[in-house]
Amino acid sequence: MTTSRPSSPKKRQTQLQSPDNAPSQSSAGRMDPVFQALLNPFRHRKDSSKIFSDLAPAMMTPQIMSHAATVSSHSNYIKNAGRSTADFATIARAPLRLTASRRVTSRDLQIVEAANELLEAEVPEPEGVASNVSLLRGFNATIPSAEKGKSRRRQTRNVDTLTLGLKKLGLDARGLLAEDEHESQSVVSEEDVVLVNEITPKAKRKPRQSLATTKTLGKEELKRQRSEILKDKENIQVKRTLMNNEIAEITTKIEAFDAIRVKLEQDLLKLQEEELELDDELEGVRERMDFESSSNKSQTSSGHHLPPSSRRRRGPAFLPSEHHELPPGVAFMTLSSHSTPITSLDFSEPYGTLVSAAQEDSQPRVWDLLSGQEIGRLRGHTGTVKCLQVEDHVCLTGSDDSTIRLWDLRRVEEEDVEIVVYSDAIGSDSGDGEMVERPNGIRNDSVAGSERGRETAFVRALEGHSKAVTAMYFEDDCLVTGASDKTMRQWDLTTGQCVMTMDILWAISHPPTVPSPGLSGSFFPGTAASIGTFAVPTPPYADGTWEMYQDFVGAVQFWGYALVSGSGDGAVRLWDMRTGQPHRTLLGHTAPVTCLQFDETHVVTGSLDKSLRIWDLRSGGIFETLKYDRAVTGLQFDSRKIVAATGENAIKIYNRTTMQHSSLLTNGHTRPVERIRYMDRYLASGGRDATVKIWAL
Repeated sequence: MTTSRPSSPKKRQTQLQSPDNAPSQSSAGRMDPVFQALLNPFRHRKDSSKIFSDLAPAMMTPQIMSHAATVSSHSNYIKNAGRSTADFATIARAPLRLTASRRVTSRDLQIVEAANELLEAEVPEPEGVASNVSLLRGFNATIPSAEKGKSRRRQTRNVDTLTLGLKKLGLDARGLLAEDEHESQSVVSEEDVVLVNEITPKAKRKPRQSLATTKTLGKEELKRQRSEILKDKENIQVKRTLMNNEIAEITTKIEAFDAIRVKLEQDLLKLQEEELELDDELEGVRERMDFESSSNKSQTSSGHHLPPSSRRRRGPAFLPSEHHELPPGVAFMTLSSHSTPITSLDFSEPYGTLVSAAQEDSQPRVWDLLSGQEIGRLRGHTGTVKCLQVEDHVCLTGSDDSTIRLWDLRRVEEEDVEIVVYSDAIGSDSGDGEMVERPNGIRNDSVAGSERGRETAFVRALEGHSKAVTAMYFEDDCLVTGASDKTMRQWDLTTGQCVMTMDILWAISHPPTVPSPGLSGSFFPGTAASIGTFAVPTPPYADGTWEMYQDFVGAVQFWGYALVSGSGDGAVRLWDMRTGQPHRTLLGHTAPVTCLQFDETHVVTGSLDKSLRIWDLRSGGIFETLKYDRAVTGLQFDSRKIVAATGENAIKIYNRTTMQHSSLLTNGHTRPVERIRYMDRYLASGGRDATVKIWAL
């Protein structure tokens, strides 16, 4: 008889009286009264507390006395209430050993005393979904008993036949050498071997029978195999459920990791944008240092010194402190003085001076962006102003009258009188006071001198084109213009002389010898019309209107000696301003190019073919193409975004870092936008609703 772990005084007494302790049976009987006398007082809370307080008043603290009393009360409570206060979850939280290194609580003592009863209890079966897959069933399913049973069942189906040499045939088929040894016996225990009744052949040869008929397994063996197969199928189902649960858990983790990855990728894009912004700010600081150092030097004697172009200014602009309080993406100012669609606009700096021109209006308006008021007009052109550029206080305008005019915006006043224009061409009405006919074609210097004495905003007129001036760009004292006469001219603004003429028709007939990447022969069908009068219908705007596009040179820009032009044949040409010859042609657009801009590595062009293309200057190929629903009529870009007017009421913004598209609509135009100009977080737009909107980005 084995002894069990004592858990009460009664059990200890039984242990002392067991046969294993027979020699001390008489002494145990004499010790019973002693045990009874010592242990009985501890069964009552009041007596135990009194004894402890009497025996060791210096050692016992109130906390220890409370624990001792609690142990006694909880012991009786467990016997009466059963397992309601302790379960398998609580026993898992109990300490493995009651040592002095950890503070032992009454709950720990309760669990230790109830451990034997909990261990003898049956494990409760799970309910609901957990009943199909439990921990024990999953553990049983992992035991490799299926392979053992499968091997045993296969062994019972083996039939003793004559030696066929199958192993040798198999090795020969695989090109291996057969070993001269007998096949090893199956490793099966003796208790798993099934005895079958062999059918003894008779002397007379019988017809060939199936191998399955030569053995009889017996009913008990078949039942056993059926039970094993059903159990193996059940285990397979359990394994399948476990694997599906693991797959579902892995899928959930993958989704969580994907979400974390997307978040990290977005954070990386934000960091990239911040880095680009810091690069632009650093470049702006360098430009400011150069500007302030150059301003300290002696100024030139010319009273109309031209500032550097702001088109390539990278650094942040100087803005009022209140600008940061404006909500982004909202038009906070509307300039409404025109009565026809806006054809061109530009401003010197945010909250500086803006000049805008409209159709059928020969007098561009000058605005003070700080107050939003019109401060004057530029009077002098006799046709619609198609293009203009503003740098600081200097403004250049190109018109349908085929002239370019230079203006000083500091002299603009409300009551500027109209400037009398004299052309070298002979033949005009001298009675209206605008043109004086001279037999020798010499300008009337006396009249011109009197106009110069009035200190008006007009500075100089540049004449040379034979048709409307549709595109221009200037830096320092160099100006390049493009006109509908299919030529581009380079001007010296200090002397007003044309120093070079570049013929686009000659460039079309003499393409570069080096083939340019792109779509060969991609000129649209209207190219043939470029020989005569050029006119192409525009795709319908968002409001359903359309017009004839007659600007053969849509846009020009240069940097140093590199000049880029976009023309009505859909080609983007790169020119060398030192020779006046094109050295590369970028083919891809299928309609006239209306706008462009370039930097060190990329050229961005917009066209009537409803696309915006980004070209790589290093390879000459298309880096990226953005498709829109309407024609692209205006664009501008920096290192972070591209802003475009795409024939809709909204202004399109493409984030070059995140490759996301957005639109500006709030308090915007009521008809399609055609012209835009922005600097840093300040944007001006002109639309077919005859208004100019100022936006905060």
